[in-house]
Amino acid sequence: MTDRSADHPDSTPASPGGERLQTSPGGERLQKRLARAGVASRRAVEDLIKAGRVTVNGEVVVLGRTVTDADDVRVDGQLVETTAVENVTFMLHKPAGYVTTARDEYGRRNVLDAMPSIPGLHPVGRLDKDSEGLLLLTTDGQLTLNLTHPRYGHEKAYRAWTEGDAPPTAEELESLVTGVELEDGVARALSAEPAREGAFVVLGEGRNRQVRRMLETIGHPVYRLLRYRVGGLWMGDLEPGEFRQLNQKELQDLLHPERMPPAVWERAQRETMARWG
Repeated sequence: MTDRSADHPDSTPASPGGERLQTSPGGERLQKRLARAGVASRRAVEDLIKAGRVTVNGEVVVLGRTVTDADDVRVDGQLVETTAVENVTFMLHKPAGYVTTARDEYGRRNVLDAMPSIPGLHPVGRLDKDSEGLLLLTTDGQLTLNLTHPRYGHEKAYRAWTEGDAPPTAEELESLVTGVELEDGVARALSAEPAREGAFVVLGEGRNRQVRRMLETIGHPVYRLLRYRVGGLWMGDLEPGEFRQLNQKELQDLLHPERMPPAVWERAQRETMARWG
């Protein structure tokens, strides 16, 4: 049987469920547009669409819908400005005790409580409630995808304080680089070095509570954990609860640490060691 849709490139495509999709000529995928508008990461936006929480021109849509600037796009009934807007990104010294979610069903303190009220602002990735340190918040859905997708492998550096009479030895920490078995598979650190009452650990991935689980596996449970660097962005002298907006140079450092002058990198590392070593 001949597939007539191949002869008619403008014909309306079908969704994965078989229903015909409405499209806007010259438009872009709805999930990409909403991510760019800062609603959430593209994957999170796809979940919103699947849950039936997104409408276009008053109709609930499915994945695959395309839109233009002329379309009325709403999430949970709230109009979303999907035309090009200037994105903003902040770095926050997340205090321990704050949860890293947009909403919390238990009413716990939320990282957004510490930030200015900006439509579309959301945390990039997570720090667990008991951890502290550098957390990024942005309205840029593409930046969120870039920083959280495993294929990009952005480094995240941590300072851990461990329980017990003695901190982990260099030999024990070397096993973290070689790889330790966790319940969700083998985990490896990019580097792990001894520190006073604990260790410095650098990861190239971001599983749930990964540093804590890795150190516990080698017999050194963590009682305090702080993240001080993501990519080429260092937390510097921010105090708990303080935040500031990133400029273009800092965004470049964040995404392209390999371009940072060695002297700048070494100075940031010395300052970090002096503060947290």
